[in-house]
Amino acid sequence: MKSLLPLLFVTGALAADRPNIIYILSDDLAQGDVGVYGQKLIRTPNLDRMAAEGTRFTQAYCGTTVCAPSRTSLMTGLHAGHSPIRANREVQPEGQKPLPAETVTVAQVLKSAGYATGCVGKWGMGMFDTSGSPLKKGFDRFFGYNCQRHAHSYFPTYLYDQDRRIPLEGNDGSKVGATYAQNLIQREAERFIREHKDGPFFLFYAITLPHGRHEIDGFGEYADRPWTEQQKAYAAQVTRLDADVGRVLALVRELGLDDRTLVMTSGDNGSSFAPNSEFGKLFQQASNGMRGYKRELYEGGLRQAALARWPGKVPAGRVSHEPWAFWDFLPTAAELAGAKLPEGLRPDGLSLVSLLQGGAAPARESFYWELHEGASLQAARWGDWKAVRNGPAKAIEIYDLAKDPGERTDLAKEKPELVAKAESIFQTSRTDHPDWPLRMGLPGKKKAAKK
Repeated sequence: MKSLLPLLFVTGALAADRPNIIYILSDDLAQGDVGVYGQKLIRTPNLDRMAAEGTRFTQAYCGTTVCAPSRTSLMTGLHAGHSPIRANREVQPEGQKPLPAETVTVAQVLKSAGYATGCVGKWGMGMFDTSGSPLKKGFDRFFGYNCQRHAHSYFPTYLYDQDRRIPLEGNDGSKVGATYAQNLIQREAERFIREHKDGPFFLFYAITLPHGRHEIDGFGEYADRPWTEQQKAYAAQVTRLDADVGRVLALVRELGLDDRTLVMTSGDNGSSFAPNSEFGKLFQQASNGMRGYKRELYEGGLRQAALARWPGKVPAGRVSHEPWAFWDFLPTAAELAGAKLPEGLRPDGLSLVSLLQGGAAPARESFYWELHEGASLQAARWGDWKAVRNGPAKAIEIYDLAKDPGERTDLAKEKPELVAKAESIFQTSRTDHPDWPLRMGLPGKKKAAKK
């Protein structure tokens, strides 16, 4: 890595001309949880206003459909066929499989170009004593949860300030009088913006809301709804997320940073609940009429509620139906920062600067996803064609997203030439890796030897 980053340099733009960049990534927020995407029961006035003041994307794709590999694509510019992390892999007693030392992140690119860099919320790509520590991956500042398993609790016994564990007094398992972690995380996000208002800065604000457990410090306007406690909690989580996004936007405006700050938001994967669950039945817009949810590679698991706001640069009120994916973020940020990528760094993504400013999406041959949570899943999109294979031994399915965005009609038998095209993409879009072989399913447990 050290051989790559010193080659990075700033081209052209002076620091004052380069935008601050804030990426707000929510955990498990579904596209249809947001009012402007069709949600009727959960209020999201700030996200709706952000869409009105900026651009809403209907076909923005995550890296893949669980936390760690999706976030890795966002940070590294690599899709899941080339990414060093292609599934959630736990490390005991705390943490996840770390990013390798040689992997370069968008934070490193921006830091080398003169940006102050902060990560607030959840990391999940390597504990502090590993090569994947956020403090080794380009971030000057870290506050929140490192381990995504630990982040399941909204009333945790501790958070991290840099690499130091900070006990939360009163958080002993009882929620009475306990500290709601998001209160502290939001405070630190706002503090980072204030401290670096003279810019340029990059803030990766990885909010844990509304991931389960569905815990909240108050049901608010949903307290009297005739819903289950968990349904109330989920709705309150989404509305709390919305409120905190609103506070970030208000602070940017208060500090006079509107015209030099790009703010982008999305979830990290699709809906976390099935349509027939207690959440799916009530909040029916979760997958927005699309098939699939978290841990599947159908559109309902991949498409995000993605917004971009930058007054004077990103068109207000625009709705874009052009597709892009998480791995486009690194080259986008690099272009905005005037940073030349280091020799040897070859992201899969393409810069979205023209798209963000009202132009067309960059031309590309295809999108590619894979996931290794059980059987290895693969998916690809080229033009309006989508291919899905739910395991190496399964048949390839073919869908026409222009006519069938819900992926209800498999055209594989009618379109053998597209099956062959998909097979080619599946083979050429991935790099074999010993940690991520294409497998039929989870390996079986070995029988205990007889004593």
